[in-house]
Amino acid sequence: MYTILSKEMLTPNICRMKVRAPRLASSAKPGQFLIVRADEKGERIPLTISDYDAAQGSVTIVTQQIGASSADIISFEEGEAFADVVGPLGLPSEFLTKSAEELSAQHYVFIAGGLGTAPVYPQVKWLHEHGAKVDVIIGARTKDLLIYTEELGAVCDNLHICTDDGSCGFHGVGTAKLEALVAAGEKFTQAVAIGPMIMMKFATLTCKKLGIPIVVSLNTLMVDGTGMCGACRVTVGGKTRFACVEGPEFDGYEVDFDEAMRRQGQYKAEELEEKEHHVCRIGRGK
Repeated sequence: MYTILSKEMLTPNICRMKVRAPRLASSAKPGQFLIVRADEKGERIPLTISDYDAAQGSVTIVTQQIGASSADIISFEEGEAFADVVGPLGLPSEFLTKSAEELSAQHYVFIAGGLGTAPVYPQVKWLHEHGAKVDVIIGARTKDLLIYTEELGAVCDNLHICTDDGSCGFHGVGTAKLEALVAAGEKFTQAVAIGPMIMMKFATLTCKKLGIPIVVSLNTLMVDGTGMCGACRVTVGGKTRFACVEGPEFDGYEVDFDEAMRRQGQYKAEELEEKEHHVCRIGRGK
């Protein structure tokens, strides 16, 4: 039974759940994802692992309500159980292969946008625990859409909050803050960007201009989570790669973001139709 141990709405449409999944929690690593199937007839939904606790036997997922399937997941309450939670899937973050000496010489900067802030947390926490210096830039349209600020602030060396409207922290986007930090003398050895595809594209362009290597996570391309459906195909370094099984993290310099955004956009009509015909289960019998 994949029982929901806790549930919290981080924003009006973003929900954090801690789910009992002992075997998954004992083998999960930063950068990986899992698949949730809410009930017997539910769709398989790939979600990046936002935290894991082997001792408690739990994993944390963060879901944004977009269509009917995500709304179905969010409708579950503490004490109820999902039909399936499968994982960990995908490849762990590349920095897990580095030695303690290598990590101590690194200064990472994470650029997180929107829902992408949640999967940044386990990566930053792991790096912090293994001696790397880490800065985190969190971007959102307004302060009410910021998530994981306290959690990330506790495990990074410097937290930089940015809002498009200036309602909290730096007035502007995360890439502008990155440029300001570099101009002020910060020397980052590695960047990681997780968030909307367009944000990762401009983070990559900015890092290329500044001479900072960058890794991006293409988790938003996933559909079935196993590579069988082909929806996660993306061109990386001139070759076709599958984000589900060969990623989700890739060298940002090599990703064809324009192709990835076209592929991502082809499902918008289905998402809207699904949302339009969705019947809410909250407060109703299963």
